[in-house]
Amino acid sequence: MTMRALTRHARLFQHSLQQRALSTTQLFIDGEFLASQASEHIEVRNPATQEVVTRVPQTTQHELNEAAHSAELAFREWRKTSVLSRQRKMLDLQHAIRHSMDELAHSIVSEQGKVLSDARGDVMRGLQVVEDMANITNYMQGSRLEVAADMDTYTEREPLGVVAGICPFNFPAMIPLWMFPVALATGNTCVLKPSERDPGAAMILARLCSEVGIPKGVLNVVHGAHDTVNFLTGDPRIRAVSFVGGDRAGKYIYERATQHGKRCQANLGAKNHAVVLPDADREHALSAIVGAAFGAAGQRCMALSVAVLVGEAGDWVAELAERARRLRVDGGLEPDADVGPMITRAALQRAEKLVQSAADQGAELVLDGRGVRVAKYPQGNFLGPTIIDRAQAHMQCYQEEIFGPVLTCVRVATLDEALALVNGNRYGNGAAVFTRSGASARKFQAQVEAGQVGINVPIPVPLPMFGFTGNKASFLGDTNFYGRSGVSFYTQLKTVTSLWRKQNADEQQAAAVHMPTLH
Repeated sequence: MTMRALTRHARLFQHSLQQRALSTTQLFIDGEFLASQASEHIEVRNPATQEVVTRVPQTTQHELNEAAHSAELAFREWRKTSVLSRQRKMLDLQHAIRHSMDELAHSIVSEQGKVLSDARGDVMRGLQVVEDMANITNYMQGSRLEVAADMDTYTEREPLGVVAGICPFNFPAMIPLWMFPVALATGNTCVLKPSERDPGAAMILARLCSEVGIPKGVLNVVHGAHDTVNFLTGDPRIRAVSFVGGDRAGKYIYERATQHGKRCQANLGAKNHAVVLPDADREHALSAIVGAAFGAAGQRCMALSVAVLVGEAGDWVAELAERARRLRVDGGLEPDADVGPMITRAALQRAEKLVQSAADQGAELVLDGRGVRVAKYPQGNFLGPTIIDRAQAHMQCYQEEIFGPVLTCVRVATLDEALALVNGNRYGNGAAVFTRSGASARKFQAQVEAGQVGINVPIPVPLPMFGFTGNKASFLGDTNFYGRSGVSFYTQLKTVTSLWRKQNADEQQAAAVHMPTLH
C-alpha cells in the first residue's frame, strides 16, 4: 500500500473516530466536556426519521461522584460571590441564549420532534426565567425590624448548597432553565440530569454557561436513567431535588428524596380542562382550543386535553374538528408544519391505544388521526389531531393523561356541572373558561380547583415573576417552580438578632439571668 493510501486510510479512520465520538453525548463535569466511560448507552432517535441522533451514556457511579464532588467544592466559593456578580452572570447568560436560539431550537426539533416555531417558544419561555433572575437582587432581600431599644432582628436568604434537577423530554430547554438559573442565581451549585431522550439542548446551555464565565463546578450535567436518579435523590451532598415529569417517576423521586432528608418539588401529570360556555366568542374559543390541544403534538403538561362544552356549545364540535383537520402534520423543520411527531414509538402506541379505548367504551371519534401518513417521513411517530366526543368521566380516555394530540370532549348542561367535573378530576395543573360573561368568569375563577386559571386564555402558564402553581395530584412539595417561590425553594432563611448598645462599650453591667423580654 502506498504512503498516500496509508495517509488516506488514516484520515478516514480518524474521521470515523471523530464521528463516533460526536454521536455520543458527553458529560459536563467541573467545567469540562468529557466522554463517559459508561458501558451502557441509550439511543436517541429523531422522532420523524428514526435516525440515531446520539447515544446517551448511563453515567458511571465514579462520574456521578465526581460531579457531586465538583459541585460541592465549587459551592464554597460560589456562595461567597456577591449577588451583583451572580446577577451579571444571569444577564450574560440570557444574552448568550438569545443569540443561540436557532441552535437550541434545531437541536430540539431533531431530538424531541417539535415543529421549529414551537421549539423556539420552548427556548423563549425558559429564557424568560433567566431574564427574571436579573431581578435576583430584589428576590434575595430579607426583612429588618428594630424590636427593642438598640436591638434589631433581620432575616437573610442563604443558598442550600448542591442541588439537583431532573428534567422531562417534552421541554428540553425550558425545564432546565426553570431549574439551574434560579439555583445558581441564589448562590447554589447544581447537578443537572436532562432527559435521556433529548439531552442536546441542555448540553448547549452548559456550553453557554461556560462561555459566559460561570465558574467550573457550579453547573454539572450528567446523564442516564434509574441509576442516575437514585444517586441524585440519595447522595447526602445534594440538598434539594427539582423534578418535572410523569406520575410514577415523580412519586418515586419525591418519596426517595424526602426520605433522604432533601427538599423536593415535583411537577407531575395533568388533565387540563377548557370549559366553553355558549356565550363565548366562538372564533376565539375554537382557535385557542385547537392550538392548545394539538400544539407540541399534545406533549405539554399544560396542554388542553379536555373540552367541557356547556349547553349549545356542544354544537361547535363539528367546526372544532374541521379546524383541527386543517392542521398540517409534518416533520418539525418543514415549512408550515403545525403538528410534529411524538417522542417515541411507544408513546405513539400508548396514545393510539387510549383512543381505541374511547371507541370501545362508547365515545364518538369525530376525528381519528391514527394512521396518518407523512410521505417524506414514513417512519415518523405521527398521530394526527384526534377528537373524541361524548366522553364520560369514567372512561379511560378521560381518566388518564394521554399526552398526545388528542382532545376529549365532554358535554354538560350547566356551568355548575362543568365545575363539578373539573373539580372531581384528581389533577390540578390548569383550567380555562371561555365566556363573555364577567359573572360567569368570576364564579369559575373562585370555585375551580386548579392552580392556574385562564379566562379566555387556553394555556395559563404564568410568566416567571409569578411562579408555576399547579396543585392537587399535579404537584408534590411545598414550594413551586421559578419566580419568588422558586427562590424560596433554593434558599433558607437565617434570622439574626443583634444588640449594639448606645452606652459606652466599657461600661460595667451586671449579668441578667432572667428570661429576656423585649420591650
